Amino acid sequence: MTYFIEPVAFVKNNRKEILDDHWGSIISTIELAENIDESSLKGIEEFSHLEIIFYFNKVEDNKIQYEARHPRNNPDFPLVGIFAQRGKNRPNKLGVTIVKLIEVKNRQLLVEGLDAIDGTPIIDIKPVMNEFLPKEKVKQPNWSTILMENYWE
Repeated sequence: MTYFIEPVAFVKNNRKEILDDHWGSIISTIELAENIDESSLKGIEEFSHLEIIFYFNKVEDNKIQYEARHPRNNPDFPLVGIFAQRGKNRPNKLGVTIVKLIEVKNRQLLVEGLDAIDGTPIIDIKPVMNEFLPKEKVKQPNWSTILMENYWE
């Protein structure tokens, strides 16, 4: 079965290349696609954070991972499946990040902490609501904490 999804917006920022770390200082503009009405953003300024679903359009098909691998190809990390990590070389090339909403201006959202490069297609934008966050403490393995040490720096 094949699905067709059109972007609702695109990323504009100064990050041009795919890099694994140092996303914390990146400020991005998310600009609605021409076919999306500006009123789709009405009321979004009431939220402090947004969940952004985007498409890793620069990942080459021959780089997609379908099996277990060492995260970032680091043999010091355990061999884990692609669905046990958040790498960009995923079967459907989808990324998801929670960002801080700084400003809404007409057809644009100014956000902080979006780990997507300039030109990245946005698939969906959702407000973050406490009721959708985990109720219990989040558990994760130590290797993932080490991997993320410089990600938001």
